[in-house]
Amino acid sequence: MARKQRHTYRYNPHTLRYEKVFVSLKEKVRRISFNVLLGVVLGVVLVFVGLQFMESPKTLALERELAMYKRQCEMLIPRVERAEKVLVNLEERDDAVYRTIFGSEPVSDAERRSGIGGVERYSALEGYESSELLKYTTRRVDELTKRLYVESKSLDEIYEMARNKNERMASMPAIMPVAKSKCQIMSGFGYRFHPILKHQRLHTGIDLSARPGTPIYATGDGVVRVAGRNSDGFGGYGIVAVVDHGYGYQTLYAHMNSCDVRQGQKVKRGEKIGTVGSTGLSSGPHLHYEVIVNGKRVDPVYYFFNDLTPEEYEKVIEQASQENQCMS
Repeated sequence: MARKQRHTYRYNPHTLRYEKVFVSLKEKVRRISFNVLLGVVLGVVLVFVGLQFMESPKTLALERELAMYKRQCEMLIPRVERAEKVLVNLEERDDAVYRTIFGSEPVSDAERRSGIGGVERYSALEGYESSELLKYTTRRVDELTKRLYVESKSLDEIYEMARNKNERMASMPAIMPVAKSKCQIMSGFGYRFHPILKHQRLHTGIDLSARPGTPIYATGDGVVRVAGRNSDGFGGYGIVAVVDHGYGYQTLYAHMNSCDVRQGQKVKRGEKIGTVGSTGLSSGPHLHYEVIVNGKRVDPVYYFFNDLTPEEYEKVIEQASQENQCMS
């Protein structure tokens, strides 16, 4: 059935009749354009209002995700703090126990904390609502990672020291260089008055008085680096021997009457390397003995523990600590 066409009529008061209204194509286009434009404007307004006052499901999901990340960062901080406490305990045991057992220098705090990123490393985290939290957490994790790396390397070193413990203990100077029954401590480590130079200066070893010709023994396994008279850098020491024990240990034997070893020779602890004399700047027959650890001269009496009972050890320390005139 054909659809009946609709027409618009308008009342004409002059003719007192209803007349059909004819709309031109131009008018139809104008009306349609106006309606379309009005719809577009209303749509834009509605979208703008919706974005300003209503959140989309995607926005809500992103906000929930960001809130979760923030909570995770906040929860991470106490976990990092607990890990730091465990690490501090490991570092303290490393320095005060493990390395002390093997006579090794502790790892410095500067080495443990060096190389951690500066301010520029965290600049990429600027400009966000949670920037301070992100920077703080990232910095703490970076510090923890660096310290863990250093501690891991330190434990590897300690493992190597433990693996070579027997060799290391044999190399450590641990006996008196002259038999305790044949010598007497005349002067210890510290500032002493020099009998020939006539002024007070640091005495970097210990003087053991003994009869000329009394045997001198290597105090640990090692290799002879210096042997003989007038060696470079040892003026005033007369006939001198220096033994390199490895692991940072060296020992020096000065004013000898004779040196029975040669440069490059391997020696064992207790092996005779020379005899007591009074060569060089010396006021009488004695052995000037030094212990050098990692290039630093230390008090030799602390390395006499293999030869002495606890009572004898205390007595030796007391004798060596007395301020008196050294013999060289």
